[in-house]
Amino acid sequence: MSAKNGSIKLVAGNSNPILAQEIALQLGLPLTKAVVRRFADMEIFVEIHENVRGSDVYVIQSTSFPANDHLMELLIITDALRRASARRITAVIPYFGYARQDRKAGSRSPISAKLVANVITRAGVDRVMTLDLHAAQIQGFFDIPTDNLFASPVMVRDIRERFDLANLMVVSPDVGGVVRARGLAKRINAPLAIIDKRRERAGESEVMNVIGDTAGYTCILIDDIVDSGGTLVNAADALLANGARDVYAYITHGVLSGGAAARIAGSRLKELVITDSILPTEAVTKAANIRTLSIAGLIGEAIGRTAAEESVSSLFD
Repeated sequence: MSAKNGSIKLVAGNSNPILAQEIALQLGLPLTKAVVRRFADMEIFVEIHENVRGSDVYVIQSTSFPANDHLMELLIITDALRRASARRITAVIPYFGYARQDRKAGSRSPISAKLVANVITRAGVDRVMTLDLHAAQIQGFFDIPTDNLFASPVMVRDIRERFDLANLMVVSPDVGGVVRARGLAKRINAPLAIIDKRRERAGESEVMNVIGDTAGYTCILIDDIVDSGGTLVNAADALLANGARDVYAYITHGVLSGGAAARIAGSRLKELVITDSILPTEAVTKAANIRTLSIAGLIGEAIGRTAAEESVSSLFD
């Protein structure tokens, strides 16, 4: 495969080498030979071992844990490619870290997502491709073209294969995720319910109120990020208490920090399905009720279309 103007090169950082290799297989291209390593004091060193002059280069790197290290890798790879005269550099960031800091949460607090967007742009990236941003307005934080892909086609395909759609209900775990959940519910022609979380007093546990009649339905919780897993576990309990038959969750980014995998494994959640936008930890791969969907085909197709100057949005029509 070649770009409309020049050859395609794929460069992988250390955040998710397995996903990068799968994307390369989807495109029928080898990963560009490069070294991304640490000096003894943990400084990052990058060296590109192939000619990239005039090439259309795609850097595949999630800014997942450790977020700062992986972000710095992305920036230094970009600088190396820019100095090697790459024609265009696209940062393919399946999971965009710092996305939850998209607004001032309180007095004298930062908008870190905007800062990271500025740093990536100033490093020399020409275009950004990411997946299910936590907040859609983050696209506007970049002063360069930004494609926000959606994992919903991959999830819908899996749901259609595994469930009886006539007995399915899509659930948003909070009010803020209603638009995302409604979009998926529309694709599979399923009803929608919402979890209303509220804490009556400081120090008290959250109360989960279910908006919608979930009795007798198999419920699927839809969200973009699962971190501690507490919200999902509590939401599953609330849905089951309201008569739901079973509760599943489809979440794009499995951050699953700390003891989250164990929390999910010990919960009443029938299954948590995540994508491989973040490299799964050993605890995640060992959890019996956590399953991973590949997004390599989706990202590979988007890269191919971008390189050929074709529409990417038509992937989701």
